[in-house]
Amino acid sequence: MHVPFGAERVLRGLVLFIAACSCMSTAAAGTPPPRPNVLLILIDDLNDQVGCLGGAALTPHIDGLARRGTLFANAHTQAPWCAPSRTSLLTGLRPSTTGIYTLSPWFRDVPALRDLVTLPQHFAAHGYETFGAGKVFHDGHPPVGAAQREFAVLGERGSHAEPTPSQKLNPAPGFRQDFGRFPERDEQQSDWQVVDSAIAYLQGARAKTFFMAVGLRRPHYPLYAPEKWFALYEGAAAWLPEVPAYDRDDLPRFAHYLKLGNTEPVLPTLAAAGLWRAHNHAYLACVSFADSQVGRLLSALEVSGRAADTVVVLVSDHGFHLGEKQVFAKRTLWERATRVPLIVAGPGVNRGVCARPVELLDLYPTLADVCGLPPPPGLEGLSLGPQLRDAAAPRERPALTGQMRGSFAVRSEAWRYIRYANGEEELYDRARDPHEHRNLAAVPALAEIKSGLARWIPSDPAAPAPGSEKTPGGFLTYVNGVARLDGVPIEP
Repeated sequence: MHVPFGAERVLRGLVLFIAACSCMSTAAAGTPPPRPNVLLILIDDLNDQVGCLGGAALTPHIDGLARRGTLFANAHTQAPWCAPSRTSLLTGLRPSTTGIYTLSPWFRDVPALRDLVTLPQHFAAHGYETFGAGKVFHDGHPPVGAAQREFAVLGERGSHAEPTPSQKLNPAPGFRQDFGRFPERDEQQSDWQVVDSAIAYLQGARAKTFFMAVGLRRPHYPLYAPEKWFALYEGAAAWLPEVPAYDRDDLPRFAHYLKLGNTEPVLPTLAAAGLWRAHNHAYLACVSFADSQVGRLLSALEVSGRAADTVVVLVSDHGFHLGEKQVFAKRTLWERATRVPLIVAGPGVNRGVCARPVELLDLYPTLADVCGLPPPPGLEGLSLGPQLRDAAAPRERPALTGQMRGSFAVRSEAWRYIRYANGEEELYDRARDPHEHRNLAAVPALAEIKSGLARWIPSDPAAPAPGSEKTPGGFLTYVNGVARLDGVPIEP
């Protein structure tokens, strides 16, 4: 229908007037516009082998969530270790700012960090009821007596090692961790009980605006899962990465230091015992079990009637090696340890896959953004709001991961640059060498690439927080040209 220009102006003014009256009426009634709920699902040690990222794991529920939201295909942790990663995600500050580099200390025991406002606390301050269950902060934290300072409502805390078989299922010389078909039923797993408590909360939260954080422990060691999850992979060989014999020949010396003292074995140990394939089979089985718990949570959210007004975030705290570079687990600065699944779905989020490098540090400002909350001052991440509206929206910086003080990896769309605390370097062309087999740091023609990435590395990272030395086998320092593990100089 054609509307004369003058009439159009009148109509436009009338619409604006009605809208203004509506806003004044809402304000007068003291009723703010509704804000979405938040369900944060934080999975321990989940690497990028999930189905939606092209991995070998069977993860139908995670894949389904990715299809209805934004999948960040180039997301990276701030630290490839549980406590520093989770502290960074939940405080919005880098480990190189807080000095939390190891499993100790609990950040609230550090005077300078004691009063940091965490992500759930920020939502509580803006009228959300907060719920926490499972491993959200690092295990054992917050302490039981102080837990309600972090969450108003507490669910099941759970444990990595409950239940535990009477003896190891897969003993291997020098390998302290275990894996195998155990227990008999899903309901016996700690994660099942954690999700049960979250479902019970959802059933009673129908009239509340909530922020829920639910932490799943599998696929963290020990790699236990019932038989049915192993059976998913029986028809095909369990996935093994490509590990060329030359893969460690061009690594700088400091690359080895990051793994010294860790309990996970190097590949030859497990391969010599004939258990490499069985180990990775167990990892994939645990991933599929964890995926089933994600499915239970998402189903309960639908049943609660709150799915349409809830932003769901699924993320891992860091990646996990399955033999790449001849190592297992985390604590390195290579792709398999830093890259994580990150999915955001819900109201106001478009569907798509974002290839831009992003950081877990970005989640705090992102959730404040999509929920209409003012971000607290000092956050070091960038809101992913532009990418949630358009997956191709640009980012102004790469992703930065640190391990201990002074060692960093910088990940752009095309490159991974690593500079260790002693100045040694690695550089990988991700387009031509996606498995990072060839270190190009010594190629003169790539000096400009290196310098462009190196400018993102902090020039003066914080000293380790007091108490960091209480993490045995994990406290690495480099001072005055000497690398020390737990205070003892490391020989070349």
